[in-house]
Amino acid sequence: MQEKIGEMVRRVEADFADLRYEVKKVTRASFNKQELLELGSDSTDGYVARVLRNGGFASCTVTRPEDVEEAFRRACDAADLVAQTAAEKVELAPAPVVQDAVRLRLDQDPRGVSLHDKLELTRKYNDVLLGQPGIASTNTAYSEVYRDKHYVSSEGSSISEELITANIGGEAIARRLDGLVQNIRVSIGGADGMGRLHDREDTILERAGLARELLDAEPLKAGKYTVVLNSSMTGVFTHEAFGHFSEADIIEKNPSLREKMSLGAELGSGLVTIVADSTLPGQVGFYRYDDEGVPVRPVTLMDNGVLVGRLHSRRTAAAFGEPVTGHSVAEDHRYAPIVRMGTIFVKPGGSSFEELLATVGDGLYLCDAKGGQTAGENFTFGAQYGYRIENGKMGHMVRDINIMGNLFTTLSNIIAVGDDFELSERGGCGKGQMNIKSAHGGPHVVIRDMVVGGA
Repeated sequence: MQEKIGEMVRRVEADFADLRYEVKKVTRASFNKQELLELGSDSTDGYVARVLRNGGFASCTVTRPEDVEEAFRRACDAADLVAQTAAEKVELAPAPVVQDAVRLRLDQDPRGVSLHDKLELTRKYNDVLLGQPGIASTNTAYSEVYRDKHYVSSEGSSISEELITANIGGEAIARRLDGLVQNIRVSIGGADGMGRLHDREDTILERAGLARELLDAEPLKAGKYTVVLNSSMTGVFTHEAFGHFSEADIIEKNPSLREKMSLGAELGSGLVTIVADSTLPGQVGFYRYDDEGVPVRPVTLMDNGVLVGRLHSRRTAAAFGEPVTGHSVAEDHRYAPIVRMGTIFVKPGGSSFEELLATVGDGLYLCDAKGGQTAGENFTFGAQYGYRIENGKMGHMVRDINIMGNLFTTLSNIIAVGDDFELSERGGCGKGQMNIKSAHGGPHVVIRDMVVGGA
C-alpha cells in the first residue's frame, strides 16, 4: 500500500503533497435492559489528499483509488484559489522525514475475539447491573474501533500505523418507589486489548451501588465551596476549560485570548503542571504519529502555573513560529486533520487524600464528570455524585451538582494537588470532528471558592 499511494503523491505538481489512506472498522453490541438493540461490524475506507501550492493549502477526500488523481487536481485548484484570495500565505513548519510501520501490541487482540464472545461479555456485565437491588434499567454497549492508516508525503515520509480501542460502557439507572430516578455512568476499556475488559465485575458492582446510593443522597444547595475534585473531574476541567485553549488553532484568530495564552504567562497556581502526552502506551489517547506523519511528543503545557507550550499542526506551528508537536489528528478517512489533544492531565503533587480532606476542612468532594460546556474563558460541568466534607472527614452523599467558573480564576484557586494519578478508560471529544483518541485525568485537586450549583 505504501508504494501504491507513494506513486500517487509523486505525480502531483505542488510545493507539498501528502496522501492518507485509511481503513476503519467499527464493531458494536448494545443492550437496553435485556433487549439487544445493536450487533454487528462495518468497515469503510478512503483517502485524504492535501496540497500546498503557492501559499494556498487545500484538501479533498475520496473513497475510491481511481478518484485520487482527480482529488489531487481539485485540491490543487482550490489551493491556487486560496493563494490568490487569502491575506496570508500558508507555510508548513519543518517535520522529521520518517519511514516506519507501527503494529499493535495487545493483551488479547480484539480482532481475534469472535463477535459472539464480545456480545456475551457485554451481556454478562449488563446482567450484573440489572441484578443489583434498585437498578431498574441499563444501557450497556461494547464499542470497538480499528484504524489502519497509511501515510506518504512528497517530502519522503512513509508511515503506516494501526490503532484500536475497545470499551464497554453505558449507564445504570436506579429508581425509587416514589418515582425518583438517578443514573451513574459506567466505562471500562482502553487501547491495549481485550484483556482490560475481563474480570471487571467489581467495577460494575461499584457503579451500580453508587446509582442506588444516589436515590437517598441529599440534593445539594447552591453556593460557594472549597472542593476536592477526583481524577475524572480534574481531567474534564483540564481538557475542556484549559486544553482547548492550548490548541493553537483555537486561539490563532482571537487576539485577546492569544495574548492571555502567550508563552511565559503566569496563568495559575504554582502547584499546577499540565502535560499532553500521547506516547503513554495502552492509554485511550495513545498514538505514535499524527495524521500529518509527525511523531507525537510529550508537551508540557503549564509548568508550575506558567504557560510553556501549546499543541500544533504543521501549519499552526509555522504561523506561531514554534516547533511541531504531532497533534494534528482526524476522526477518520472522511476528514483532513485538525489540531487535537490526545492524552492530557495534571501531574501529581505531594498530598495524600487524607491531607487534601484536612486542607478543605468543610466543603465538598465531587466525583466523575457528567457533561458540561464552555463559553470562552467560562465553564460549567456536572458531577455525577459527591460527598460533604466536615471537619476534614467524608460525610454523606450529595447529588444534583454542577460547578462553574472562570478558567484563569479557577487555575489560580488550586491550593493542593494529590499524589495519586488516574486516566480515563474511554475517550471522546467533539471539536469539529469526533476524536475517541482523547484521554484525560490526573490526581485529586483542591480548589477554593468554587461556585457550585445544585437543586
